Amino acid sequence: MKNTREKFKRYTVTSALPYANGPLHIGHLAGVYIPADIYSRYLRSKGEDVIFIGGSDEHGVPITIKAREQGVTPQEIVDKYHKIIKESFEQFGISFDIYSRTSNKIHHETAADIFRTLYEKNEFIEQTSLQYYDEETQHFLADRYITGTCPHCGYENAYGDQCENCGTSLSPNELINPKSLLSGNVPVRKETKHWYLPLDKYTPWLREWILESHKNDWKTNVYGQCKSWINHGLKPRAVTRDLDWGIKVPVEDAEGKVLYVWFDAPIGYISATKEWAQENNKNWEPYWKDKETKLVHFIGKDNIVFHCIMFPSILKNEGTYIVPDNVPANEFLNLEGNKISTSRNWAVWLHEYLDEFPDKQDVLRYVLCSNAPETKDNDFTWKDFQAKNNNELLAIFGNFVNRTVVLTHKYFNGLVPEIGELTELDKTVLKEIKAYPEKIGKSIENYRFREALNEMMNLARLGNKYLTDSEPWKQIKSNKERVKTILNISLQICANLSILAEPFLPFTSNKLIKILNISALKWKDAGKPDILVSGHQLNKPFYLFEKIEDPEINTQIQKLLNTKKNNEEEKKQINPAKENIEFDDFVKLDLRTGTIIEAEKVPKTKKLLKLKIDTGIDKRLIVSGIAEYYKPEDIIGQKISILVNLAPRKLRGIESNGMILMAKNSEGKLCFVSPTENFNNGSEIK
Repeated sequence: MKNTREKFKRYTVTSALPYANGPLHIGHLAGVYIPADIYSRYLRSKGEDVIFIGGSDEHGVPITIKAREQGVTPQEIVDKYHKIIKESFEQFGISFDIYSRTSNKIHHETAADIFRTLYEKNEFIEQTSLQYYDEETQHFLADRYITGTCPHCGYENAYGDQCENCGTSLSPNELINPKSLLSGNVPVRKETKHWYLPLDKYTPWLREWILESHKNDWKTNVYGQCKSWINHGLKPRAVTRDLDWGIKVPVEDAEGKVLYVWFDAPIGYISATKEWAQENNKNWEPYWKDKETKLVHFIGKDNIVFHCIMFPSILKNEGTYIVPDNVPANEFLNLEGNKISTSRNWAVWLHEYLDEFPDKQDVLRYVLCSNAPETKDNDFTWKDFQAKNNNELLAIFGNFVNRTVVLTHKYFNGLVPEIGELTELDKTVLKEIKAYPEKIGKSIENYRFREALNEMMNLARLGNKYLTDSEPWKQIKSNKERVKTILNISLQICANLSILAEPFLPFTSNKLIKILNISALKWKDAGKPDILVSGHQLNKPFYLFEKIEDPEINTQIQKLLNTKKNNEEEKKQINPAKENIEFDDFVKLDLRTGTIIEAEKVPKTKKLLKLKIDTGIDKRLIVSGIAEYYKPEDIIGQKISILVNLAPRKLRGIESNGMILMAKNSEGKLCFVSPTENFNNGSEIK
């Protein structure tokens, strides 16, 4: 097994670039940014040379669609959301060394250079294929610009890449009755040329690099997905698209073509490093080209194939770059039992949380890390959020620190007391304190952040139990010297917590540092029994955490209930009108009024009723699928509308002659279309 704690000269840590067509939500944080931030903060505390890279992904079709919907330019869309995202990260304490954006000039130049290098090395395949084209707008249509009927579920507004009703992945060629989202017209097929990355050619290297070299040190979900892709056979993947928003393809005969966003976005890590180096008078190349640099990509599981197969293939075949040492991808976070959906507004948005829960950044960091979907999808609930704050952060961590500092002020005027003779309990506690930096660090370095967080909280639990078991408030009158030792050791635990909690709870760590009246310490200082010297003056205590009451949580739950209600209302939208018919087609329909005179269920069916209808012309049998909504005995005598000249057909062996007209609402319920006055049977409906 590869040694995951191998020493490197430097670390390049990347986090998936959030798409700049909307704000951040808790799924993004739990899956990518909190783990990446914990890892980077830990490395800095260890004194390592590390750069932590972030940035906005600002190209691609969803951005152009949103711009079109809002009647603005794509640049206006990305400017708006880049600002919101960047400010949210800053307020939340994600400690990027650089937060860049892919619309920057340096990124366009970097991505174009890498494409050109691969092009000149003949690494691309040129292929001409037939793609949908809108003749009115004169645009080749990206998958998301084509809508039609899903061949699997019949949903009429499926996109060319996915049906959002049944979730099935699609290709534009599978859609029934495809239409252009730009003009509404039926698109035509037209030849277009694109460049492809021959992933099949790189399969032997990918198989050796991933399936053999990283079998034991990559997470099982990452390794398993890569293995599945490779074993099913990799195919060439297009790296260019017909669009007018993005990085222009930097070769001849590429008019109207840009780099595919999956190709250009990961290169944003490199261009951001260049930007950081320019701003800080550094050399960027060692962070990407020195084999003694450890490159780690933090992503969600939907990005595994891009960061483990495609981007490494680009870097490897460009020839001068290192490839990632690890790609610790997380699974997805759900919200109150349902999948987070930005289109349905089923999310907890970070910028809203920061407004509604000011100064509670660490509470959300703690809850999302403790529930991180590291090995399987996990769930966020507001009740759990409240419980973890009140029963863990407040009752364990905050309570221990507050009791310790309050007692020190009460008994010793806020001065750290001297440590005296040690009991066996004292020695055991001091030994345990010493072990925590190694335990927590090992878990972080193996990307087990939930485990690391729990170990950090175990130190707070240790302090809480030690203080409770030692009962200094009872011993102060009879054994003041013993109380000095108890509080000294308790304060040493507090000092250790200020170091070991910092990667997870940076705002809390800063508060604790202020209470202890010390400068920020490094990981090497943790585990020591004498961080605070006797006689050191503490500042006045204040609460690290506040209790979260039911009304605050109920407000958030109600907000989600309102969202759910709104989504259900939107589902009730009326279907659009069908295509026009000619008047001559309409007059062929013979619609009459009638009365149901007999009714019974068709045996061995759930939906069918056999009805005898007096049409005024005759008395006939009709089989109708209304048994789920009407009992036979309840509809005898019911006035109806009927299509009498529909060709007969047999249903369950019964010849049905005609069709009853029914109205159907958005919930699928049926009701009769009946005359409002007592018209004779056989009256024509015009």
